[in-house]
Amino acid sequence: QVQLVEYGGGYVQAGGSLRLSCAASGSIFSIDAMGWYRQAPGKQRDVVAGITSGGTTNYADSVKGRFTISRDNAKNTLYLQMNSLKPEDTAVYYCTADVKMNWGLPFKNYWGRGTQVTVSS
Repeated sequence: QVQLVEYGGGYVQAGGSLRLSCAASGSIFSIDAMGWYRQAPGKQRDVVAGITSGGTTNYADSVKGRFTISRDNAKNTLYLQMNSLKPEDTAVYYCTADVKMNWGLPFKNYWGRGTQVTVSS
């Protein structure tokens, strides 16, 4: 099996920064695309940022210029550096990854359980 665990959430004042990490563990042969989503209370889960295995990134318009997604392929770890945080960034942040457990198997999508980020005004 494969597990994704997010770290780094917390409480911060507006204008502050947080760095989220997501560690993938288990039976991992390779990881393709990885990404971050977030879900605020009463709202749907939305994409925040994504990154391919080759390092190509994309961002939601609401976080462009403030958030940076990166990954360490050797450590199977995904990061999200969040700067200039706003109260509207308050949400549970989830990481996701497409993982292949064996060379003969297809990629399968996995999700972490999420980490809470709260930004006060």
